[in-house]
Amino acid sequence: MVHVLVASDKFKGSLTAAQVGEALTAGIRRVRPDVTVTVAPVADGGDGTLAAALAAGYDEVVVTAAGPTGRARSTRFARSGELAVVELAEVCGLDLLRGAPLAPMTATSRGVGEVLAEAVAQGCRRVVLGIGGSASTDGGAGMLAALGARLLDARGTALADGGAALAGLHTLQVDRLTEGLAGIEVTVACDVTNPLLGPSGAAATYGPQKGADAGQVRTLDSALAHWADVVATTTGTDARTSPGAGAAGGVGFAALALLGASMRPGIEVVLELVGFDAALRGTDLVITGEGSLDEQTLHGKAPIGVARVAGAAGIPVVAVCGRSVLTDAALRAAGITRTYRLTDLEPDVDRCIAGAGPLLEVLGERIAADELPS
Repeated sequence: MVHVLVASDKFKGSLTAAQVGEALTAGIRRVRPDVTVTVAPVADGGDGTLAAALAAGYDEVVVTAAGPTGRARSTRFARSGELAVVELAEVCGLDLLRGAPLAPMTATSRGVGEVLAEAVAQGCRRVVLGIGGSASTDGGAGMLAALGARLLDARGTALADGGAALAGLHTLQVDRLTEGLAGIEVTVACDVTNPLLGPSGAAATYGPQKGADAGQVRTLDSALAHWADVVATTTGTDARTSPGAGAAGGVGFAALALLGASMRPGIEVVLELVGFDAALRGTDLVITGEGSLDEQTLHGKAPIGVARVAGAAGIPVVAVCGRSVLTDAALRAAGITRTYRLTDLEPDVDRCIAGAGPLLEVLGERIAADELPS
């Protein structure tokens, strides 16, 4: 029997990875009802990482933690034994402010620290921390405060949340944090390599999408530089130039400098979490994809990671997407033999987004006719 594995990321703003799989499955089975289709949602460390773990059979643990503006909200992490999967975007991500005012100077990463602390309190000894999609540019200070660090101004008063407040930091105390995380292994799943500071740093690269104007970007970058100075003085380690330090508004920096974290490409981590190697056994075709295939895709996004592993196993890979600005030659070089685009069916991008599900079903029909042996 022919076996197809759908391992797609989300179509951001349109469909979850699971919904992409459902639509493709429906289309394939209309043409080839004899084919077995397995859906294994994937992600690259940003939003969708938690959903991928839950779809793979991890347990959902519901907790309460601070959202991006500090207001308490219900959120969750995934757990399998002593391993917890914590997704920053799920608790204090930028998408949670959709339809509300952005808060570039005061948004906080505190909530992800609270979720991590709860996972440790419940007995988890290993944590995978997916850090894409943040609303804050606070250098991970909020996360560290939630884990026991004390950030004090010159009067000994605790700093307010947010990146701008870091300019007033005088003293950093980390004894409680260090004690609380003793023996805890943290792996950061991340798909960017930005340093903390400068023109390719956290504030300059990602601040504008979080609502920061040019002046606020300069203020945040200066505050993050001071934060890095204090951390280096306190710990004796300077992680500001480390690849990924600028991820998630500097949460990557905080994880490297004070959580003793290792940083790995998000898609590699997620493929391990979902047991992708085992899922490949007996597979005849892999379908991967994401909403937009572009230059970022080629630098560690989910479809390329999927294609690399499947290709190493000798299994052909095709991709689905909303749109693609990559050449077929570039995609073939990355291991994707053919690409199926929603814009091939509907040139209007807004209509593609609104009707992505039915259009993906049509692409599923095409894939079944083109790619599957009879």
